[in-house]
Amino acid sequence: MNLSMKWLNDYVKIDVPPHEFAHRMTMSGSKVEGYEIEGEEISNVVVGKILSVEKHPDADKLVVCMLDVGKDAPIQIVTGADNVFPGAVVPVALDGSVLPDGVKIKKGKLRGVESNGMLCSLNELNLTVHDFPYAIEDGIFIMEEDCEIGQDIRSAIGLNDTSVEFEITSNRPDCLSVTGLAREAAATFGKPFILPKPEVKGSAGKIEDYLTVQVENPALCRRYMAKVVKNVKIAPSPRWMRERLRASGVRPINNLVDITNYVMLEYGQPMHAFDLKYVEGHQIVVRNAKAGETIETLDGTVHNLSEEMLVICDGKKPAAVAGVMGGEYSGIMEDTETVVFESASFKGASVRTTAKKLGLRTESSSRFEKGLSAKLCEDALLRACELVEQLGAGEVVGGTIDVDNSAETPVRVKLEPEWINRFLGIELSREEMVGILEPLGFVMDGDDVVSPSFRIDIEHKADIAEEIARFYGYDRIPVTAIRGTAQGRLTPEQVFERKMSRSMLAMGCNEIQTYSFISPKYYDKIALPADSTLRKSIEITNPLGEDTSVMRTTLLPSMMEVLARNYNNRLPQAYLFENGIEFIPTEPDRLPEENKVLCAGLYGPKTDFYTIKGIVETLFGELSLSEPDFLPCKDDPSFHPGRCAKIFAGGEEIGVLGEIHPKVLDSYGMGVKCFAAELSVAGMYRALTPERRYQPLPKFPAATRDISVVCDESTPMMEVEKAIKKAVGKSLESIALFDVYRGEQIEEGKKSLSFAISMRSYERTLTDEEADNSIRRVLKALGEMGIALRG
Repeated sequence: MNLSMKWLNDYVKIDVPPHEFAHRMTMSGSKVEGYEIEGEEISNVVVGKILSVEKHPDADKLVVCMLDVGKDAPIQIVTGADNVFPGAVVPVALDGSVLPDGVKIKKGKLRGVESNGMLCSLNELNLTVHDFPYAIEDGIFIMEEDCEIGQDIRSAIGLNDTSVEFEITSNRPDCLSVTGLAREAAATFGKPFILPKPEVKGSAGKIEDYLTVQVENPALCRRYMAKVVKNVKIAPSPRWMRERLRASGVRPINNLVDITNYVMLEYGQPMHAFDLKYVEGHQIVVRNAKAGETIETLDGTVHNLSEEMLVICDGKKPAAVAGVMGGEYSGIMEDTETVVFESASFKGASVRTTAKKLGLRTESSSRFEKGLSAKLCEDALLRACELVEQLGAGEVVGGTIDVDNSAETPVRVKLEPEWINRFLGIELSREEMVGILEPLGFVMDGDDVVSPSFRIDIEHKADIAEEIARFYGYDRIPVTAIRGTAQGRLTPEQVFERKMSRSMLAMGCNEIQTYSFISPKYYDKIALPADSTLRKSIEITNPLGEDTSVMRTTLLPSMMEVLARNYNNRLPQAYLFENGIEFIPTEPDRLPEENKVLCAGLYGPKTDFYTIKGIVETLFGELSLSEPDFLPCKDDPSFHPGRCAKIFAGGEEIGVLGEIHPKVLDSYGMGVKCFAAELSVAGMYRALTPERRYQPLPKFPAATRDISVVCDESTPMMEVEKAIKKAVGKSLESIALFDVYRGEQIEEGKKSLSFAISMRSYERTLTDEEADNSIRRVLKALGEMGIALRG
């Protein structure tokens, strides 16, 4: 937002240097990005009057002018301009003057004739015909201003304003206006803020005879007001208006268009003016666009409209995109006779969505999308009509059309001085706080602070505290130590995950982190069948490429990519793990389930199936999980069918481990065996057992027994081991498989398993009879399973 200091002084008198104004406004919360003094680079350029014009003796296209520049004697200047004449008042750049862009003017001779300066055009003063419509674009600037000969050109043509650039945050749309910033400046400098109520005299006639308005979507158009101006006279705006628009970064066009821009900058309320003769049926309908409708906007671009967009229509077609831009025939033409001024309040989210879809970012949309009060519509509309009458631009027809569906109620927040002082660390009385709030437009109603309608950012007492803090002065708030104690702590799940990662690191594994987005081709590389549910992935709407187009349903391909990269870089060994997320689709248009999974992958010398199995078993022990069960798995296409096992804990399947299938290794170009495991983090957390307690070293000796049993080849060793553990009972200290035998002495289809069993009591020495009884219970339990003692 660019603020004209001349314009600002209409509402609050500020007489400080620009740098001080910028500093104090920034400190009170209205951040200044910088300021620019118009014409600051121009020096020694004055108003001159041409006394005579003579032909150059040696050049057909040059003339010699004598000028009065307010000095004792006239000066002579040679020029090639053909629009100069005696009596013309022109800008004169004297000897030693400086023009915009650093151009310096020195006296000299042109074709042998002395020239003591230069006559200036608009362009040489960095101006255009929009700033002075009576001037010509190519030629010397013949001035019609009321000025004195010899006067500095900057003051003579009003090129001496100061424009201050503010950075306005999205929660303060009220400051996207001169009046809003003037209110902030008045509070900052302790000056009175003056905002006169617009007065419109009006003329004969009723607006109902000219126009009807219908709002079909009151949710998106909360208020729509209109007034009609007849007998319009299109002309350039007065100089004071053109100067202010120029200082605000807006190009002057004509009086009616300039009025709408002027009011938007002054009040922050965008407006639009329709030529009534292009409004079919003299009817305005505010509705949603229909499927297939298009509109050609004022910039000459044709846009396709969609049904969620709000448009301003006449009896037949869209005439404007609500809150964004008018249509081709909604503008003001040279032959315009009757004008409709529109002042409306549109829902900010709707305007933003529409502007983004159409690729139209305008001054109007940038204000509406931040949220504007519907109460602002009336003041802006009356101000526009007041300017019409002041400029003699037309006659305002009596009456106003006002379709008001806003039902705005002021926000009330209880003023709690003690809480605010404690919150900010200051000491102010209630009266001092009220003295800060009232200049900003807040009204006290008992203990309640009633927020003005234009302050959409006020919701609770912290917002009131912020207002007090910024005008009390952030630099005045004393530095205090933080009071209280930190309450932040890790959840039990986070503690578990950190312990899990530390345990993997302690076992020599390196942690990796891979992207959640993968290529669908990854599923082919791990040999997933075409009908696998894991192939049903969430697709990215706007992916960077095919390699990151879906969200993974398994971590295995990501792990294999990293293992393959390490192998191809000639790393002889890699032990890796990742605590990542799998994204499992649920119902259509619903967010996927996010399952945390621990994935381990390894290869290297002396690495086999039992290495990865040992890592899993050690992890379970370190995390105090219930003892895992491993059951053979032959149907996982990514793993070797004879060296793969599903992992169970607490009766729940929580993962899989094994050797990677040779075909999968080929797809990754790996020439060594790889092993991997995937474990559900949530499943492991559910398998947590009571915390382990310290067990003192045993005082009594252990009783050991070795047994060898014969069972079917298909019987898992884990089932045999579980049966032995259950049969021995509490006295069991450890059990270990020390031999598996298949040979001549064992029947075909059978195998021999040999276990070392250690039993101990922490209260006394076990007797041989007690140990033998335990073994008899073991043999009985195994016999019931069809497992016999080896002879």
